[in-house]
Amino acid sequence: MKHLTKWFITAFVGAVTATSCVDEIKFGDSFLEKAPSVAVTQDSIFGKAEYARRFLWTTYSKLYYGLATNWNDVDGKMNTGMFECLSDCFHSHNSWDGLNRHYYPGTYTAVTEDNTSETRFSFTKEETWECIRAAWIFIENVDRVPDMDEMEKERLKAEAKVIIASRYFDMFRHFGGLPIVEQAFAAENDYQVPRGTVEETVNFMVKLLDEAASVLPWDLTDDGESNWQGRMTQASAMGLKCKILLFAASPLFNDDEPYCTEPPQEAVTGHMVWYGGYKPELWQQCLKACEDFFDMLAQKGHYELFQPTGTTCDDYRAAFNTAYFTRNNTELLISTRIIGKYNWDWWYYWGDWVPNGGYTPTLEYMEMFPMSDGTPFDFDKAVAENNMFFEDNDYNKPTRDPRLYETILVNGAKWSGRSVELWAGGRENANSTTTETGQYATGFGLYKFYKEGKGSLAGNFLEWPYLRLAEMYLIYAEALLKNNRIDDAIKQVDIVRARVGLKGLVASNPGKDMRNTDNLMEAILNERACELGLEDVRFFDMIRNKRADLFERPLHGLLIERADGGSGSWSDKPEADRGDFPTRFKYTPFQISNAGRSWWNGFNPKWYLAAFPVKEVNKGYGLVQNPGW
Repeated sequence: MKHLTKWFITAFVGAVTATSCVDEIKFGDSFLEKAPSVAVTQDSIFGKAEYARRFLWTTYSKLYYGLATNWNDVDGKMNTGMFECLSDCFHSHNSWDGLNRHYYPGTYTAVTEDNTSETRFSFTKEETWECIRAAWIFIENVDRVPDMDEMEKERLKAEAKVIIASRYFDMFRHFGGLPIVEQAFAAENDYQVPRGTVEETVNFMVKLLDEAASVLPWDLTDDGESNWQGRMTQASAMGLKCKILLFAASPLFNDDEPYCTEPPQEAVTGHMVWYGGYKPELWQQCLKACEDFFDMLAQKGHYELFQPTGTTCDDYRAAFNTAYFTRNNTELLISTRIIGKYNWDWWYYWGDWVPNGGYTPTLEYMEMFPMSDGTPFDFDKAVAENNMFFEDNDYNKPTRDPRLYETILVNGAKWSGRSVELWAGGRENANSTTTETGQYATGFGLYKFYKEGKGSLAGNFLEWPYLRLAEMYLIYAEALLKNNRIDDAIKQVDIVRARVGLKGLVASNPGKDMRNTDNLMEAILNERACELGLEDVRFFDMIRNKRADLFERPLHGLLIERADGGSGSWSDKPEADRGDFPTRFKYTPFQISNAGRSWWNGFNPKWYLAAFPVKEVNKGYGLVQNPGW
C-alpha cells in the first residue's frame, strides 16, 4: 500500500474557505453568474440550506468545459489548444499553443508535465481533484443541514456523485486507472491510496452513477427545466455510465495485448492501463447500460433529438445547431457552463483565438461529410460536377450534409448576408492558405461554436454539450455492433442521420456491404465525427480504438483558386467592375507542412495515454507511471 501524493493531499485538505465560499451559482438564465464572495466555515455552510445549496452549485462550476476561454491553467486548454487538434479533423496553426510547442514536434515528455500547463490535461493543475473534494465534503456534511428536508438532501448528494464520476472520467480517458478517493480527507490523517486498476476505476465510477440514478428524477420538468437545466438527472447518470463503459470496453483497455510494451511496465502488469486481456463481457455490460437507458427513455420520454421544422438545408442546420449550441433543449443530458449569458465579457477569449488559426479543419474532415442525400462524398466527382459545396457556388443550392455547414466554414457559404470568399486572394482569404497561416490556413474556417465571429456569440449562454442524446444513439449502435446485432446497430445510426435529412447507411451505400462489421464500425466512427465535431469525441475515438493508422497519416488542406484566373476579392470591388460572381474553382489538395506532426513519420502508441508528472512519480507516494514515459 502506497501513500497518496502530497499535492493530492493538498488539493483535498486546503483551507475550507478557499473552496467553501458561498458564491451564488445560479441555474437557468443566471447559471454561473456569481454574487459577491463571502468566506465562511464548514459549520456556517452546512448550518443553512441556502448556503449548502450554493456550495454544491460552486462544485458544478468546476465541471469540464471544453473550449479554451482564458489565460490560466484550467481554462487555457493547452494554452488555447484543444484535444481535437490532435485528431485528424483539426490542426492548429497557432505557433504558441501547447500543440505546436510539445505535441506536433514530439518533444512532450513526462517532465513536460512538471514544467507547464500546456499539456493536454494536467493531473495536478486541473480542477478535477478540487471538484471531487468539494463534492465529497458536501456528501459528508449535508445531512446536518437543519432546514433542508431528507428528500432534497438525498437528491443533492446524488447530484454530487454524478459530478465526482464525471470528473473521474475526464481524467480516466487521459491517464487510465486512478487513485480511488471515497471521502474528503483531513490534513491530520495519513492516507494510503494507491493508483487503482482500470477495472477498479470503472467500477467506482459506475457504482456512483448507479447510486445516483436510483435517487435522481429522470428529468427536470417538475423543477422548471428552463430555470434549472444543467443540474444532474437520472438521465445524466445513466447516460454517463454508457459513455464510460464504451470507453472501458474499447480496444485501448480491452484487448489481448496492452497498447504499449515499452518500459516502464508496472502499470501494465498491475492492470492500471488495461484489463489484462480481452473481455467480451465488457461490451455486454455496455449494451445492458444502453438498453436500460433507452428503456427508461421509452417509459418516461422527455428527451428527444431536436427535429427540424421543414426539409430544407437551413431547417436541418437549425435543428442541429439547437442540439449542440442552444440551452434548454430536450437533447442535452449533461451541459456545463462557465458564465451565464455572454455579453462581451472581456475574459472570454474563445472568439479571439480562432483567428489565430488555432482550430483549422482539415481536408480529411471535410471529406467525411457525405452528400446531402447521404451518399459518400467523392472529391473527383464533386470537381467534375461543380458541386463541391454548392451547385454553381450558390449558397442557396447546398449539396452536402447540413452538418458540414454548421461545423466548417467553406468557400461560398453564406456569411453576413453574402458568400464568403475563401479562394486564394478572396475577401476573407487574401493569403492565409497560400502562406498556410492563420484562420484559413487549410482553405477552411471553423464555424462550430464560433459562428460568424465573437460578436455573433453575444446573447448566447455558451454551454458545453458534455453529453447529448445523439451521442447516446451512436454509443448504443457501437455496443450493438460489438454484440453482433448488426441490423439493430444500423437503425440507431440511421436515427441520427435522419435528423439532418440523410438516407440510411444501407440505402446510401448500395455498392458496399454495410453489414460487414469493419465497414459498419468505420461508418459509426465517421458518423460520430460529423455529428459531434469539436465536442471532444474524435480524438478519444482514435485513442480508444488504438487507431495508429489515423494518427500517422499526413493531413491536408485545400487550395481553392478561381477557375477564371482572377485572384482578388469579388465583393470588395465596385459593382461596375465585379463581373459575374465566380462559380467554378480549381481545387488543389496540399499536405500541411507549417507545423507538421512528428507522428506522421511514425506514431508511437505510448501517446494514447498522457504521462503523470515525473516529480510526483519519483516521490514514491503511489503514482505508477504510464508505459513509454
